Amino acid sequence: DFLKPIHLYEPLHRKIFEVAGDIIRMGKIANPVTIKTFLKADEKVGDMTVAQYLASLVSNAVTVINAEDYGRAIYDLALRRALITIGEDVVNIAYDAPLDMPPQSQIEDTERRLFELAENGRYDGGFQSFNDAVALAIDMAAVAKERDGGLSGISTGIHSLDAKMGGLQRSDLIILAGRPGMGKTSLATNIAYNIAAAYEGEVQPDGSMKAKNGGVVGFYSLEMSSEQLATRIISEQTEVSSSKIRRGDINDADFEKLVA
Repeated sequence: DFLKPIHLYEPLHRKIFEVAGDIIRMGKIANPVTIKTFLKADEKVGDMTVAQYLASLVSNAVTVINAEDYGRAIYDLALRRALITIGEDVVNIAYDAPLDMPPQSQIEDTERRLFELAENGRYDGGFQSFNDAVALAIDMAAVAKERDGGLSGISTGIHSLDAKMGGLQRSDLIILAGRPGMGKTSLATNIAYNIAAAYEGEVQPDGSMKAKNGGVVGFYSLEMSSEQLATRIISEQTEVSSSKIRRGDINDADFEKLVA
């Protein structure tokens, strides 16, 4: 499902792949005989006709057992070509930039193209077999059994919330909604701090690290600076008013809590 005609380099291969896909979707057999009727009869591939070239492709075809791996190899090469094209465009435009395209616009355009490539360059989506889904569910249950607290997801550090959600799951998008001043940011920073504080890594056989408990947290805010977020977290953990911290209106005991 992830491989499309555009991912093939040769225009003729794109056409063959597209025609073969259309024939298969109609419930018919795709072979040189059925495919060649949809291609230009007078088209040449070197010294061969289209029919001869199709026969050559079939005779030189490898086994279909690893077809998915071959498809991914083609897909990866297509992504590499796209990256090369973007890189060449960046260099060429930087050397001879239009007057109406300042450097910042060039950066934004490059970021947009790279983001589109990253979004479109994923082949891990689509349908999954039920056997694969069951295996993932069993693995999740095994993780919950081994993890502290018996959760399949990452603990938020708030037991009542974990009891209802089973922790934070990889596939979830969780939105905290509420009126201003109701504590959305406080709840989010508390959860983020609890997860980071509980982080416990485990070395995998390949040498990489995997979180056994907790996790590494990235916190993005469009309204608060890093200093403000840090002040809020410190205030929550030390129970010292954030307004006092900002004003420096703290006594020695409070200061000891901050630096402890």
